[in-house]
Amino acid sequence: MATLAPERPGKTEAPTVYGTSSRRDWKAAWVALRTLLADSDDTVQAFRIMRALNADTPAKQYRKLLQSPGGGRIAYRRVELSERFSEPGFIAGFAPGTVGAAYRDFLGRTGYTAMGLADVSEAQHLEDEMEHPYGWIGRRERDVHDIWHVLTGYQADEPLGESCLIAFSYAQTDGLGWAVISGGAALKSLRITGETGFFRAVWEGYRNGKRAAWLSGEDYEQLLHEPLDQARRRLNIPEPVRYLRAQKRLAEQGLTGL
Repeated sequence: MATLAPERPGKTEAPTVYGTSSRRDWKAAWVALRTLLADSDDTVQAFRIMRALNADTPAKQYRKLLQSPGGGRIAYRRVELSERFSEPGFIAGFAPGTVGAAYRDFLGRTGYTAMGLADVSEAQHLEDEMEHPYGWIGRRERDVHDIWHVLTGYQADEPLGESCLIAFSYAQTDGLGWAVISGGAALKSLRITGETGFFRAVWEGYRNGKRAAWLSGEDYEQLLHEPLDQARRRLNIPEPVRYLRAQKRLAEQGLTGL
């Protein structure tokens, strides 16, 4: 009777768990950044930059969530916010003046959907992000991106507002991908406009993100019911003065800054 030869002991390389590796792919990030700056609507490139540079940011964010008040409960429940925000009854139920009502108005005004960013990111077939706590925290931060637009006042359907929020996000998460995107946009704006208004607005976004409370630790199902003005005060999110000034100036010039 034939027998199987015993397996020889050898070193097996363990697969890298998404969100834990400190390795960064600068070449891939550079290629994606050049493409994104050529077409600011190419959202796929933003996800590629995040993938290349944010490295162990999800692991750090998840550990921080567990250490924050109420964070353990949020992590234990592991709600998929893109699905929750896509429930018509949930979105329709917010009282006027609340964060949720402003978010509902945002979706109606822009034509965006809660699943929009999810569809873009999942189109890249990043299967190793799906069933892991670090994948969940990454999806959660993706899904609250538009709510951060509402909270900060940065408009979503313009390069300036998006760049300012990305700088804000870098301050909040320390994800290097955010820094590269916002920095690249700010530098390009200097060449396009010949002025520093766009650049200063992006820097303001970073400073506001540093001063604000840590938004990733919020319970968004509760936050959406909070009056918008009250939420901004509680979270220490000021009016974006330089952003509004730059937005007005760009409109006068008929430019976008990119």
